[in-house]
Amino acid sequence: MTATTERPAAPERPPRSVPRVNFTDAEAGAKEFPDSGASARRFNYYVPAKRKQTHYEDVTVEVQPDPRHYLSQGWIYGFADGQTGYPLNWTKLKAWGVDAPEPVHGVGTGGGGKDLQWPAHGWHEFRDPNEEWEQTIYRNNANVVRQLNQNIDNARNAKSFEQWTRNWITFVERSVGARMHVEHILGLYVFAANERSCPTNMHNTVLAVNSAHKIRFAQDLALYNLTLSEEIESFDGAAHVDAWNNDPEWQGVREIVEALTAIEDDWGEAMFVTNVIFEPLIGELFRSRLVMHAAPGNGDFVTPTVMGAGESDYAQRDLAWTKACFGPLVHDREFADHNRQLMDGWLSAWVPRVLAAARTMQPLWSTPDHRPPRFEDSLEHVKNRFAGILNDLGLATPKELAQ
Repeated sequence: MTATTERPAAPERPPRSVPRVNFTDAEAGAKEFPDSGASARRFNYYVPAKRKQTHYEDVTVEVQPDPRHYLSQGWIYGFADGQTGYPLNWTKLKAWGVDAPEPVHGVGTGGGGKDLQWPAHGWHEFRDPNEEWEQTIYRNNANVVRQLNQNIDNARNAKSFEQWTRNWITFVERSVGARMHVEHILGLYVFAANERSCPTNMHNTVLAVNSAHKIRFAQDLALYNLTLSEEIESFDGAAHVDAWNNDPEWQGVREIVEALTAIEDDWGEAMFVTNVIFEPLIGELFRSRLVMHAAPGNGDFVTPTVMGAGESDYAQRDLAWTKACFGPLVHDREFADHNRQLMDGWLSAWVPRVLAAARTMQPLWSTPDHRPPRFEDSLEHVKNRFAGILNDLGLATPKELAQ
């Protein structure tokens, strides 16, 4: 029997030379800061309007920097006339702190200048009650368009347009169509044109949203006009152009709308006159007191849904930000008297003009076969609505409203 031969043990290998990781705390992410934890991931460069900051505030507050707060090097760009950044004198309205000198910037001055407290000036206190920002603009407008398309498609499938009276067809092709010119001009040449002039990103955003509402509503009316041109054999899809250019009932409104585009170097006046004076006294007068009241009696249950979308834009959203913007200025801790006198002057100058334009629309109340409430009753209703808006802002009703 043979013995088992043992194999010799393998020689030990020398240890391999592997580079060792030597942490020096100089690499990115090594330093622990007070706000590094997940529970502390909140912006701390602004004071929220309420106890808890919102997503809206995180994406809008001081996205546009301000050297009165923490932009220690000052504005990094300017205009050909020497003005820099977002000049605060692009409206005659004032918020507290705007007349204070801009902090001295330079090495060692810190993020806001010596003895500078947030907010840098009263304009930064504005918050949009609708909490609108990029995502909500697309979502809300898409929902409106989707609903309108469904309503119009249902009406087309049900042959609802065949129920319209001849006079109502004429009214819609001329006067409802003419309204798209109002919305287009306001959206593009009033709101969008003034969007860049505002002093904070929150103001810029609400003007952009208001502009989107107007332009979308103008497109709603234009697309509706094309649909009616296809569905109603006698519908004249081009009649609105002649109505806007020549119908006496629209020339007063046209004059006011074009005057709004000509307000020079004051975004505050343009916004105040449009949303506080023009919209209730002419916009709501036509949309709500005429079209939405008269349409059902003339066999039309579709146009009120289209017109109602524009009415909702103003009554539920645009008016809300307008009150939140101008109301605090009326009660500003430094410039309340200045702002109140300025707005009173705008009311005295514009209310008679807007009322005169509204009265030129009176013959439209006699166009449909089934008529809405009397023009004078409708005008009285929107006057009361207008007075209520002024009361909410803390302004007195102008004597010119009695005209």
